[in-house]
This record gives sequence, C-alpha cells and structure tokens, in this order.
Amino acid sequence: MDETVALVREQGYSVPEAAKSLGIATNMLYKWKEKIDAELEGKVLVEDERAELKRLRKEVKELRMEKEILKKASAFFAKEMK
Repeated sequence: MDETVALVREQGYSVPEAAKSLGIATNMLYKWKEKIDAELEGKVLVEDERAELKRLRKEVKELRMEKEILKKASAFFAKEMK
C-alpha cells in the first residue's frame, strides 16, 4: 500500500495512471492515499500511537484510583491521630 501511494505522492503519477498500471481499482488507491495523507498530516493515529494512548489512559485511570485511596487513607489517619 505504501509503495503504491508513493507512486502518486513521489513519482508524479496520477491516481488513475498508478491504479491502472498496478491493476487495482482507482477508488481503492484514492482511499489508500487519503489514509496515508491523513497519517502524515497527523489527523489520525497510527497503530503505535493508538497502543500508547490506550496504555496511557489505563495508567491515568490506575493513578486516579490510587490517588483516591491515598486521600481516603490520609483522612482516616488524620481522624485517628486527633
């Protein structure tokens, strides 16, 4: 897919020319090109970024839970010390 879109982006082929020479549907090549353009412009997340985002969201959730536990524990011990 990347090499096919590179024909259009870097080699100067039109989408219909590249699709015809490779024997693929023109609309498919337009979709591939659109997807790669969006990735390069930072409009969509690539697979690694999605995985990292998922990991970070999980970590944030765990840290928030730990923070709440610590708040409750400190309130408990503050009461006990009085």
